[in-house]
Amino acid sequence: MNLLDKISSLISSTNDVLYSWILIILLVVGGLYFSIRTKFAQFRLLKEQINAVTEKPKDGKGVSSFQALMVSTASRVGTGNIIGVSTALCMGGFGSVFWMWLIAIIGSASAFVESTLAQIFKKKGPDGCYGGPAYYIEAATKSKILSIIFSVFLIFTYGVGFNMLASYNLQSTFSAYSFYDTKTSPWIIGLILAGIVCFCLFGGGKRIISATTFIVPIMGMAYILVAIVVTCLNITLLPELLKKIFSEAFNFGAIFGGFSGSCVMYGIKRGLFSNEAGVGSAPNASASAEVTHPAKQGLVQVLSVFIDTILVCSATAFLCMSSGIEPTEAISGAPYVQMSMEKTLGGFGPAFITVSMILFAFTTLLGNLFYVDKSINYIMGKVPGKTFMTIYYIVASTVIFLGAGLSADFLWDVADLAMGGMTLINMPIIFILGKYAFKALDDYCKQKKSGKEPQFKAKDIGLPHETDYWN
Repeated sequence: MNLLDKISSLISSTNDVLYSWILIILLVVGGLYFSIRTKFAQFRLLKEQINAVTEKPKDGKGVSSFQALMVSTASRVGTGNIIGVSTALCMGGFGSVFWMWLIAIIGSASAFVESTLAQIFKKKGPDGCYGGPAYYIEAATKSKILSIIFSVFLIFTYGVGFNMLASYNLQSTFSAYSFYDTKTSPWIIGLILAGIVCFCLFGGGKRIISATTFIVPIMGMAYILVAIVVTCLNITLLPELLKKIFSEAFNFGAIFGGFSGSCVMYGIKRGLFSNEAGVGSAPNASASAEVTHPAKQGLVQVLSVFIDTILVCSATAFLCMSSGIEPTEAISGAPYVQMSMEKTLGGFGPAFITVSMILFAFTTLLGNLFYVDKSINYIMGKVPGKTFMTIYYIVASTVIFLGAGLSADFLWDVADLAMGGMTLINMPIIFILGKYAFKALDDYCKQKKSGKEPQFKAKDIGLPHETDYWN
């Protein structure tokens, strides 16, 4: 066994422990607690979630709620919605879809809390506001040590794990074509993708926001529409599919007989990979939005989780399940989705998935690096100089290139481990600070009920911490 195999085995064993019990308990208990404390705001305030998206900055210059939503959705709605769901179905069975839904529904309350806190503790900068978990972790612990550890995990999660995986997933969709060569094609595709991303990175953060704002809605709507068409063409199978989802989801004999490979574990892992609720990623985008009340951006991020899992992940799941093709480990990932599309739509299917993957991967990569930028800024205590950023952009692009040619199993394990580390830090902190998010929501609802446009003041919720805003 070579060194890479030993590292892979160690990471895989650690993930088995992490996702078998620790993260499941933390995410489910946390999501339920936040759901109860917010009086199930994810359902109760659906209209407010939609209204909050349309709010624009007063000066017309800052990042809007919609733009912040698109950046966070760019990271959430990515290759995980296609490849991640396919992997869960092939490895965990149809029951994994139910556990994806569950982690999204209850996890959306965690998304509300973390994004509201990011708004409360955001900072003023020369180009507008910024912030994220690192800042509210520092406020909670009165120390930068844990915040820096979290930021390092975030950099490894998004700058390394997720971006390498997105690159691999993209190139794997080309394996359906005759020109694909297993030895050279991954590296060629990876090089092209890395070059395009590098070009965008040197254009600055504003280009990232502009690109994701333009691409994500078009990409998401087109993909969902085609998935609905495929599902409708196989509509007679739907009752049986729903029955199979729920029967497998609660087949406890099979689940506990092999938990590490069960529908629960794959549903939780791939669902969390896709929607990221409670991980501490989306708050980095949420903090950059110019809004009049922190609760507004919290509600916007609840909507982002629903878009990701309830819409896009479900679209992929029903697209694959309704095709009649039996999911197996051998066709896990892109091949299962492409085969499902081809069976219903002929040659158009694989081509459409390839185009979708190009767009999904591109927006995922840019959204992920937006988060990495913010974490680097926090660790260094300032916006790095031009030389540092040039080196960073080259390294980030090189990582994308390397990811295209590595093992899929190894990349999934690295991404899962780094994401788990973020979650283990973020969830306990938002437990501690959650009361301020609950008070902010109550304040928001009280003002809306009285017919006012909600305006937030830190003193109204008894916040003991100093903030750059809300005074």
